[in-house]
Amino acid sequence: MNQLDQLKQSTIVVADTGDFQAIRAYAPQDATTNPSLILKAVQKDAYKPILARTVQANRGASADDIIDRLLIAFGREILDIVPGRVSTEVDARLSFDTEGSVARARKLIAMYEAEGVKRERVLIKIASTWEGIRAAEILQRDGIRCNMTLLFSLVQAAACAEARAQLISPFVGRIYDWFKKSAGANWDEAANAGANDPGVRSVAAIYRYYKHFGHDTEVMGASFRSTGQILALAGCDLLTISPDLLEQLQQAEGNAPRQLDPEAARHATIERVATDEPSFRYQLNDDAMATEKLAEGIRLFAADAAKLEGLIAALR
Repeated sequence: MNQLDQLKQSTIVVADTGDFQAIRAYAPQDATTNPSLILKAVQKDAYKPILARTVQANRGASADDIIDRLLIAFGREILDIVPGRVSTEVDARLSFDTEGSVARARKLIAMYEAEGVKRERVLIKIASTWEGIRAAEILQRDGIRCNMTLLFSLVQAAACAEARAQLISPFVGRIYDWFKKSAGANWDEAANAGANDPGVRSVAAIYRYYKHFGHDTEVMGASFRSTGQILALAGCDLLTISPDLLEQLQQAEGNAPRQLDPEAARHATIERVATDEPSFRYQLNDDAMATEKLAEGIRLFAADAAKLEGLIAALR
């Protein structure tokens, strides 16, 4: 078997794309999207008609409504391909608005259900801010499953688990990027590869924490820069992988052995992280990487949502 097939033996593989053709090519269980991926997709000739049809069918609607309709259109197409779930993101500009995030999530789920899609097949993506985690806590009680994104630290992960979020998406590659940039000329790529990669270490620590304390929240490593990072996390509950890295794994021969062991984590010595609001805010603030990457991620997703609004305005 190639490395992709071997990886699927210990980990649920998820496609990190809005490209239907790529999803079909690699037969993942689930698929994830975000504003940046949808923006990228609708600029391709194959997907421009979806944007045009959505705008045409909703000419009197607000830009927010049209974007939500577009997200649902992509989500429905994806769910015709994958057997599992699709992740659809709440507008990043609501990252510090609990009530706004809850309202938008409920709207998205209602739109899916109106299209005949059961809510169990949809994960609503919300930024892992304090306010976003509180929104997830409310939504989970309503049976709306949440995928907590823009997650860069153990305290964020612990708070998401305490809120009973369905799934978290810790960002491996962006953590790696921060430490590499911070080290500058002193960065040693070989010494920081594999299990020593700072992004890999972060996700592995979260995985061990969850298994040790018996949290049901799923861990889905995300934002990869190389197949080496992916293979170092073989055995994680899920891994969401871009089409180019899926292709590399599919073309590569060799082993992809399990690296994360839930039984070893259960017997490890691990201290519980405090997740009350003051503790959460202080620990996140004390982590320069997590603070900076969370803020940057929100800004980038918000900017891409604004660009998507611009494309919609041009078609009206």
